[in-house]
Order: sequence, then structure tokens, then C-alpha cells
Amino acid sequence: MGDMWTIKAALDWTVGYLERKGDENPRLSAEWLLSEACDMSRIQLYVSFDRPLSLEERDILRGYVTRRGKGEPLQYITGYAAFRHIQVKVRPGVLIPRPETEVLVSEALSLLPAAHRRVALDSTIDAWEGDALIAAEAAAAEAAQDGSDVDASETLKRSQQAISAYLDAQQDQGNGDGCDRPDGSAVAKPRPLLVADICTGSGCIACSVAYERPDTRVIATDIVPEAVALAKDNAAELGLSDRVRIEQGDLGSPVPAAAMGRLDLVVSNPPYVPTAVLAEIPREVADFEPALALDGGADGNDILRRLLPWTAAALRPGGGFAFELHETCLDAAAELARQAGFHQVRIVDDLAGRPRVLTGVKPV
Repeated sequence: MGDMWTIKAALDWTVGYLERKGDENPRLSAEWLLSEACDMSRIQLYVSFDRPLSLEERDILRGYVTRRGKGEPLQYITGYAAFRHIQVKVRPGVLIPRPETEVLVSEALSLLPAAHRRVALDSTIDAWEGDALIAAEAAAAEAAQDGSDVDASETLKRSQQAISAYLDAQQDQGNGDGCDRPDGSAVAKPRPLLVADICTGSGCIACSVAYERPDTRVIATDIVPEAVALAKDNAAELGLSDRVRIEQGDLGSPVPAAAMGRLDLVVSNPPYVPTAVLAEIPREVADFEPALALDGGADGNDILRRLLPWTAAALRPGGGFAFELHETCLDAAAELARQAGFHQVRIVDDLAGRPRVLTGVKPV
């Protein structure tokens, strides 16, 4: 390309370069990278063809195009991904949100009770109800290390009792509208709906649920420290840290004991690709995205077998689950869910018409 890099010249050059490198959609990639380098929307690019790029923009674009030419996903290059009604940060080492997972969120939201009237919740429930218990458990563990076993045990016991009583009270309050009666007495405000997002990754599911249902409190878990850190950043960036709590641990282990049997929803996009299928996935995924977030064992349902019993114990009667799984695994997964005691077990197709999401409800 000559000395003058206009938007059109840069776009044409980038498309040609990525075509030679085997990009499956070189024009889309070129538009995305040029938009990011120039801080312009894709529409702005097409009405600004004659605008020259600055030296800084040219350097940024060269770096982006080199990385993309090596197969690196666009989302890792730009550092973000659009997901439903939000945008989340993404980083290497954490799975990139996929369009099919938007279907998972839709099905998960449909399992929740009808939305409460939009009212300000009591300050006592501004944070997820498990916070107090988690803090108490930490205090108990610290006391135990100091040799104060009796005090630690008593602290934990009292905390569990307090949280249980609080949750019972919230559940008994029903669906009041949060307004004072004419006589000045208070009407109980609706309790928050409790949600667990297992294997949260970037936190896109947890944040979407909280964003779209302000009456929810979500605890999200992941075993990978990098994912936990990224999910926390995304919750903070979206202003959801007071309603989305992210904890590190294996599957549902970080969920407080006092919340077990009280959750309204469990949602998860666990590792689910059958091991043999991993050898066939695109290079862009295999070379850059974490295998730990993908490998679901020989039949793809290894994690599901561990997740279903925990889910049955965590949900309240009438609560539901929604799990994203591999298209070849859904029939077997549905049978596993029925064997675990769930009713209304359904298989839902993704946007491409492939079986993708499994849902079920705990009997009342």
C-alpha cells in the first residue's frame, strides 16, 4: 500500500491480507479490526472512506492484523465481546461468549417466576444473602487456626441460623409492592430471586441475568482464578457488583450451605465437548481458547453427572435449571436429568437449529 492510508485503502488491504491467511470471513474481521483501531463504528467506516489514518492508528491496525493473521480470535484482540444486552471484557485463558449461550440465558430467564414490581429493595438485601455466611465461615476458619475451636464452631452455627431465619423471612414476605399502607405501616417488599451460575467464565451469564432481572441476586462460581478475576471486572464494569457475587471453587462448592434448597435457578455453561470432538474444532478455538473450559469427557456429560445431584439439592421445590450442552449429548443428558428426579425436562435448539440447552424443574 502507498504512503496514504485512507480508511478504504486500509480496509481493502486488510481484507486481502486476511483472505490469504485463510480467514473465514475476512471482510467482517477487517471491519471489526479497523473500527477498533480508529475508534469508529462500522457504519462510520463506510461514510469516511477518504479519511486518512494517523500514524498511531496505522501501527495499531498492523498489530491487530498480524495477530488475526495467526488465527487469534477477534474478541481477544479487541478485548471485548457483545452478549445479549451487555458488552463484556474477554481475555486469553477464559472462554469467549458464544451466540448460542444467549439462548441459554433466554431459557434460564423463562424459568424464573414473573418479575416482581420494580421497587427499591431493602438495604439489608442489597448484597447477595450468602455474603454474611461467607464472612462468618472465614471468621470461623481464622478462629480455628488460632486454636479457638469452640468459638469458631459457635460463630458458624449462629451465622447459619441467622441466614436461614433471614431467608425464611424473605420467602414469607411474598409479593408486596414495597409501599407504605395508608396507616403508615410498611408492606413487605418482595424477596430477591436467588440464582447460581456455575462455571461462569467471563461472567456473561451471571451479569446478563442480573442486568435483565433486577430482582435477582446471583452467585457465580469458577474453578479458574483468571475467570474469577475477569468475571469480577465485568460485574464491576456493568455496575452489578452489589448483585453478582463471584467466588472461586469447584462447581457449586462456594455456594453457602444456608442457601442450599433455596435457589430459584441454577444455570451453567460447563465444559461439554466430547474429548474426541475436540480434535475437530476450528484452529481458532483449539489454539487460543482454554481446553479446560471445553473438554466434557468421553461423552461430553462428565461435568453434568456431578452437577445434577448438586442442583437437585440446591434448588427450592419448583426451581429450575438450564444447562448448555453439546448437540450430540442432549438425549443422554435428558435421561440423566430425569433419573436425578427432575420434571418437565426439555431440550431446546440453538440459533442454528441444533440441540443445545437442557432445562428441567425440581418437583414441588
